[in-house]
Amino acid sequence: MDKYAEKTLSSRTVYKGKIFEITDDEIVLSDGLVRHREIIHHPGGVVIFALKNNGNVLLVKQYRYAVKSVQTELPAGRLEKGECPLEAAKRELREETGYVAKNWESLGYIFTTFGICNEKLYLFKATGLTFDKPDPDEGEILDYFELPLTDVQNLIKNGTINDAKTICALARSAITGV
Repeated sequence: MDKYAEKTLSSRTVYKGKIFEITDDEIVLSDGLVRHREIIHHPGGVVIFALKNNGNVLLVKQYRYAVKSVQTELPAGRLEKGECPLEAAKRELREETGYVAKNWESLGYIFTTFGICNEKLYLFKATGLTFDKPDPDEGEILDYFELPLTDVQNLIKNGTINDAKTICALARSAITGV
């Protein structure tokens, strides 16, 4: 067995909700030790770095119950069952901001917390934006707005933006030159 391999011996669902499920997996390490892993199984999602022709970035502000605070972040959302990431990104951008994009570029993907969760977020850059109208999901209360990229970078530097997926998408865009 590979030094880093962990083989699943059994898996038991301990929670099943609308969005994700949690399993308790019994595994064996390459050195023969048996351990348990509690894993959150998530359908994944998309994050959209939408850049307007004037150099402004589209952002959303919404209350995030898990951290009990209003957060500023890039438009993003969960993949629907069987939905391809690009189609989800197009849907989420329009729903949350009202914009549609002519150009789409993949910025790859990230794992959010791979120590306990298999959530995979696909990152996209959208340009050639035109405004249609927002169409948020029922119960989704958010505001969209735009800021110059340098202002967004400053909000990250000063700790106003703490959203990992937003920071990762902007970093990936800067690193890849996309």
